[in-house]
Amino acid sequence: MSEKYNPVAFNPRAFAEEASKRDPAFREAYDGMADEFAALAELLRARQRAGLTQTELAERMGVSQPVVARIEGSIGSRKHAPSLATLRKYAEACGQRLVIRFEPKQERAA
Repeated sequence: MSEKYNPVAFNPRAFAEEASKRDPAFREAYDGMADEFAALAELLRARQRAGLTQTELAERMGVSQPVVARIEGSIGSRKHAPSLATLRKYAEACGQRLVIRFEPKQERAA
């Protein structure tokens, strides 16, 4: 049997936008995770801008690669959130500094 592997294309952002239109409960839950999604995106951008793999970043932080994976994976899990000290250490290992700010809420158009 020679079956060719044919992965199905999946666009999570498009899926979420479409599901949000159809299901108010999904929209509420998804919108409630916006901060977590933004935080994860920032972590990944910082590491990408630094041109580092998780292993390289871990070496700079003085931790193992699974620790970096847990930090990145914990954003959005709501079970564990990295401390400010950990986020600061992550940023410094990427050659950046941690900045936290508050912004006015913007209501999402229906």
